[in-house]
Amino acid sequence: MGEEELTYVTDAFKSNWIAPIGSYIDLFESKLSEVTQVNQVAVFNSGTASIHLALKLLNVQTNDIVLCQSLTFAATVNPVVYQNGTPVFIDSERETWNMCPTQLEIAINKYISIGKKPKAILLVHLYGMPAKINEIVAIATKYNIPIIEDAAEALGSKYNGNPCGSFGKYGVLSFNGNKIITTSAGGALLSNSKKDIDKAKYWASQAKDPALHYEHTELGYNYRMSNILAAIGVGQISVLEERVKRRREIFEIYKKQLSNFKGISFLEEAKGFYSNRWLTTILIGDLAITPEKLIEVLAKENIESRPLWKPMHLQPFYKEFDFIGDGVSESLFNHGLCLPSGSNLTNEEIFRVIKVIKKI
Repeated sequence: MGEEELTYVTDAFKSNWIAPIGSYIDLFESKLSEVTQVNQVAVFNSGTASIHLALKLLNVQTNDIVLCQSLTFAATVNPVVYQNGTPVFIDSERETWNMCPTQLEIAINKYISIGKKPKAILLVHLYGMPAKINEIVAIATKYNIPIIEDAAEALGSKYNGNPCGSFGKYGVLSFNGNKIITTSAGGALLSNSKKDIDKAKYWASQAKDPALHYEHTELGYNYRMSNILAAIGVGQISVLEERVKRRREIFEIYKKQLSNFKGISFLEEAKGFYSNRWLTTILIGDLAITPEKLIEVLAKENIESRPLWKPMHLQPFYKEFDFIGDGVSESLFNHGLCLPSGSNLTNEEIFRVIKVIKKI
């Protein structure tokens, strides 16, 4: 937490606006619009809820195909199943670790050939690294398939100077406790369509019709964000640039200290790519140690590290769904590791992590 959040939360308490309505919700949405350069923003109780509502806006229904990035957290994909849609998993490419444009087009043509044109493309900017947006947008435009852009890990990241979350028909953010800014729990849906955002807000408020009594003509959800959490968000967003700067500093320290090991590699930025470096990740190869062993050694020193996301097509729940690819995401999972990357890490703590890695 920064220094302003408690002031705003206290103000919300004093005003007695603690429910899912109030001035801080409006202010948080306005500030997010400025940061993302997207005209319309609605804040909800999670990024998952935001993806769900984006799928509803695209009218994803039973058996509709949604092309999903396999290398991601389950929250990206689960809403497809909420809608009874069918996720088809697309492999990653090695330059950004995100959805591979080549495999994406193969998947599109496969399903068009059997009369099941995909309803949406659901891509992710993994660990804050922008996907190959130009190529993916060109493919989506060619086949007239809308993009939902999961920028949950990429607030503050940019591609050719434009914010992640601003390229698709809909963008999604997350303010979960582990994100670069947090409201403890929360998310946002981004769109340049006021009509669509208004509809999403309607669904998120139990689909209450404008009547004196409680009238419902559609299925609704309780997806709203409280004014208290939005007050936290207003304080958090004021330090976003500072947080991104610190995460990038942390990445550079790790890279400078560990790049001399031939078996350790880092996810680099290509020209035009700007990552918030939400997490510093490494790949371990050609070393007499596995990521699992390194996680174990670090844990003995009270240092938490984690594997990369396990690809969705390898998850027990999703193993029966189609996968289009050549094994890149599985290879990344088998060789990847997330290092401690929190904005409040001191240099002393970072060098303690580095010391343990160098020792082993």
